[in-house]
This record gives sequence, structure tokens and C-alpha cells, in this order.
Amino acid sequence: MAGIADSIARLSRAQAGAAPQSTRLAPLEDFGTNSGWLVGHWFVPDTMADPGPLVVVLHGCTQTAAGYDHGAGWSALAQRHGFALLYPEQTRRNNPNLCFNWFNPEDIRRDSGEALSIRQMIGAMVARHPIDPARIYVTGLSAGGAMTSVMLATYPELFAGGAIIAGLPYGSATGVPQALERMRGHSTADEAVLARAVREASAHQGPWPAVSVWHGAADTTVNPDNADAVVAQWRSLHGLPGAPSRSDVVAGHQHRAWTDSAGRAAVEEYRIAGMGHGVPLATSGEEPCGNAGAYMLEAGLSSTRLIARSWGLGGEASAGVDSSRPAPDAIRDEPVTDTSGAAVAGSLPNVTRIINDALKAAGLMR
Repeated sequence: MAGIADSIARLSRAQAGAAPQSTRLAPLEDFGTNSGWLVGHWFVPDTMADPGPLVVVLHGCTQTAAGYDHGAGWSALAQRHGFALLYPEQTRRNNPNLCFNWFNPEDIRRDSGEALSIRQMIGAMVARHPIDPARIYVTGLSAGGAMTSVMLATYPELFAGGAIIAGLPYGSATGVPQALERMRGHSTADEAVLARAVREASAHQGPWPAVSVWHGAADTTVNPDNADAVVAQWRSLHGLPGAPSRSDVVAGHQHRAWTDSAGRAAVEEYRIAGMGHGVPLATSGEEPCGNAGAYMLEAGLSSTRLIARSWGLGGEASAGVDSSRPAPDAIRDEPVTDTSGAAVAGSLPNVTRIINDALKAAGLMR
């Protein structure tokens, strides 16, 4: 029980103090059935080309869309380089600590729960703004990073790329006790099982999105072994070998990339030396971006800038962008059949009920 208590404490620590509010984000209204009970925010700069790219950004526990945007600096970069943003946001009705429910079966299935709500938000953005459906990307931190894994797995045809920061692989947990074990790096499935989970999440057969994985080497909230598991999951899907195609050091941090036959970095990883749980930032220097704070950590390099550049959004084209990837057949602002099931808490064995009651206060379950 001591380990569970430690995890609860770590995830509940940054509650005090309101995050600064962004002035760029506007509320997204009437985007579908919204079975996941989320809210949404968006930003489209006047500088965006027609059509232009869209980046979906998923905040972490205890965070809001505006607070995450202020810290990571996405809207400032979008204003400068001309791309649109969508910020789904968790509600306390779903999770008292504002964590996306990446471990609840009804929220991580295609056309169900929170995953469906995010997909409907994307459909609304494409219908209402000049968005290029072949250039949609998704990124997130922690629970938002795990939810990024969910979106890439359940709707892979929608995304050209994704970036998972301090997150976990798709399908690694289907309940709260299991989620805590996976966060500690315990009992992670092997590569074949992880890849099969993504293949079974939709009828999609490829091509697969390019995936960038970011993790602090000193993260004690989500064990860095989870970064290895995410890399293995997507490397297997892309049919890439275990050894990286290239390995180098960027601003003092290890960077590895696995390239496909076209030379594209289909999977890459940044392991941030000495950093704990959060988003790596560079808030000073020649290209400052973002603002340091809770879970927004100075690291001497900006994950926001490097992720955007890997997608060709930051002023430089990148081998990580697959220009031959076909656009989805349809991304529309229309309802999608909601196949949500009953809440997982009602189906858990009685032996876990006492643990679950304690975990509700930590925001790990409804």
C-alpha cells in the first residue's frame, strides 16, 4: 500500500495556485454527441495558409487547456508559424484531478467515451476552419500523453504524427490498480502484445502515424520504462528493427530515431537527462518558448519547437513528415455512433473497492 500512497501523493501535489490563462484560446461549441463529457478550446491564427495544419494538444492531470498552453507555448508558436490548435479539456465531472481517463475501457475504444469526444472535436475543426485533413497531429503530457496513445491507436487514419510526453503505451491498463502498476513500470506487456493492441483498436491497416516519444530520465511519477514500451509498440507497427537508425545527443540529451525505407523518422525518442515528470522547455536562449512552472520544466531544449519542426510546422521541413500519406476519406462535423459501455468501476472485483475509494481522491478514477 505504501507504493500506492506514493503514487497518489505525486499525482495530487500541484493543486495549489491557478494556472495563468491564455488569451488566444476560444471555446469550441456544439461539436457532437460528446459522450465523454469533455470541453474544447481552439485557436486559428490569421497567418494560417488555406488549408493549414492542426495540432491537437492534451493537457496532464491538474492542468487546464489555458494553463498548458501558457506553459508549453503552443499558441505563440502557432501564431508565428501559421497552424491551428485544438485543446480538448477534461472536466471535474469525469475526473476530480482533471486527468484524461486513459485507463477506462469505455473511454479508450474507438467511437466511445472521451476518445469519441476528441474525434468529434477534430471533425468540427475540419468542418469550420480551413484545415488540411492530411496534416493533423496530436500531442500530450502524462495522462494527456497516454490519451495521445489512445487517439493514435483508435483513430490512426486521422493523424500524420503524434508526440507522447511522459505517457504510456496504448492498451497497457484497463483499470485503476493496473494503471498504477504500469505507471511504476511494472508488468509491461511485450512488444508483440503492445503492437497487437493497436492493430485491434481499429480496422486500419496502415500507413501508421509517425511517433515521437519524450520522457524525463528521472521521472518518478511515470517510470521511463514506459517510454521504451511506447517506442517498442510503434516500432513494431512500422516494422522497424530494435536498433535505432541513428543516435545522437541534442542539447545534452539522448536522441534516437528509427527511419523507414523512405528515410522518414517513423519513430524517435528523446530521453531528457536529469528531468522529472513534465514538459521539457527552453525558456531562454536564441529561441525561447513557453514558461516554466508545475510540470513545465526547464531542460535547455524546447519539446514544443522540436515536435513542431518534426511535423514541418516550425519553419523547417522534416523527414518525420510523410507527404505521401493519403488524407482520411472523411473527417466531418457529424455524430459518430457511441458504443460506450458501463463504467469500469462497477465491474471491478470487490477486493479492489477499498483501494479504488482512496484513488478517487487522487483523480485516477471517477
